[in-house]
Amino acid sequence: MAGAGDSFRALLRAANALLQQRRYHAALAVIKGFRNGAVYGAKIRAPHALVMTFLFKSGSLREKLKSIAQATYAHSRNLAYFVFTYKGLLAAQSRLQGKKIPFHSFLAACIGGWLVFGDNNPINSQIIMYLLSRILFGLSRLAVEKGYIPQPKQDPFPLVAALVWGTVLWLFEYHRETLQPSLQASMTYLYEDSEVWHDLSDFLVYNKRTDSK
Repeated sequence: MAGAGDSFRALLRAANALLQQRRYHAALAVIKGFRNGAVYGAKIRAPHALVMTFLFKSGSLREKLKSIAQATYAHSRNLAYFVFTYKGLLAAQSRLQGKKIPFHSFLAACIGGWLVFGDNNPINSQIIMYLLSRILFGLSRLAVEKGYIPQPKQDPFPLVAALVWGTVLWLFEYHRETLQPSLQASMTYLYEDSEVWHDLSDFLVYNKRTDSK
């Protein structure tokens, strides 16, 4: 038993020594990126899938739990694959050219995005839309920072908020099919289900009655 413990400690020391080797840093960073992508994807998707499934999806408990597990796995897997691909391509380009330049990041991410997130499915759509909104904000700030557009004299956020909400509710009311299904479900709950009730039970306690009264 003691021999097995000594062997394990020796293996652990060897692994730790390997992790300190600078020449393996790029390859090890790719592996850890895969690990972090998987963990982060699970942390992000599991709570979201749990809430959305139990709020808006019908079916048995088993079916709901299966749906949550599938969504969490898909998000976790895709993010892990993307980080692995991105960091691997970044390291390869840097090694080939002898230095890292900004275009390397763009190209590696484009290839990773095409390979990993190119399939048009609900999970990928949510991730892309999440990123798109932040890209628009980021590019707007960068344009001001670089002097491409003048610094606003007043905070433009109230106007942006007004236009975003005005546009999304107009789309929901008159062109609903253009919106993502989960957004449609959320808005139906907020703006349509609140128009219907029969008594105090489905006015304050429940959203919809489950009996046949």
